[in-house]
Amino acid sequence: MIFENHGKVERNVTILAVLTLVVVLIGGLVQMVPLFFLENTIEKVEGVRPYTPLELAGRNIYIREGCYTCHSQMIRPFRDEAERYGHYSLAAESMYDHPFQWGSKRTGPDLARVGGRYSDEWHVQHLTNPQEVVPESIMPTYPFLKKRELQMADIAAHLKANRTVGVPYTDEQIEHALADLKTQADPNADPTDLQRRYPKAQARDFDGDPTRLTEMDALVAYLQMLGTLVDFDSYVPEQNRR
Repeated sequence: MIFENHGKVERNVTILAVLTLVVVLIGGLVQMVPLFFLENTIEKVEGVRPYTPLELAGRNIYIREGCYTCHSQMIRPFRDEAERYGHYSLAAESMYDHPFQWGSKRTGPDLARVGGRYSDEWHVQHLTNPQEVVPESIMPTYPFLKKRELQMADIAAHLKANRTVGVPYTDEQIEHALADLKTQADPNADPTDLQRRYPKAQARDFDGDPTRLTEMDALVAYLQMLGTLVDFDSYVPEQNRR
């Protein structure tokens, strides 16, 4: 009966609009209502933790300099992407990002798994003069990062701000934020407490100059962490554990 009268519906703009709205509303409810009964839509993954104060400072610089406009941090679940960049990105890896760095714009390569792929020296040189290590690169130069002292006074307040939007920084982490930031970039400091608060935190001089704590230290520390927190050799998706 419906199919016999579809011509009337197609010729009447009002009826067509109303029926289209009804279909859209039903589809929307089917998609959205179940979400109200879920406590969390992100699968918990072992190893994912909040950023260390130094990594967080580096991430701020990464956003400030607009790196996200040319580099995504989202490996799609396709064979060519996985072969080039590594395991596809998990939502949990970005659960503490505000804002997250996913995207579809890639003037340069995806950076979701860049951590540990290159040495600190390579990153410093690449940021200072990209064309010296990648001749065809059109990336701008950032030599000032190695000369500019890292502003650290408000790092504890920044952790507090992140906690207000859901990042589970503890009172202990906030209290020791400044000390942890300095420890992570000091090759002579004991990183035991830092790594207890932030497992897998890499502690060393990152920019090649241990006498100064620079924005280059922070940015390289952030880049060297990306994609290193989850052990994908042992990772099993939640749906495969049932």
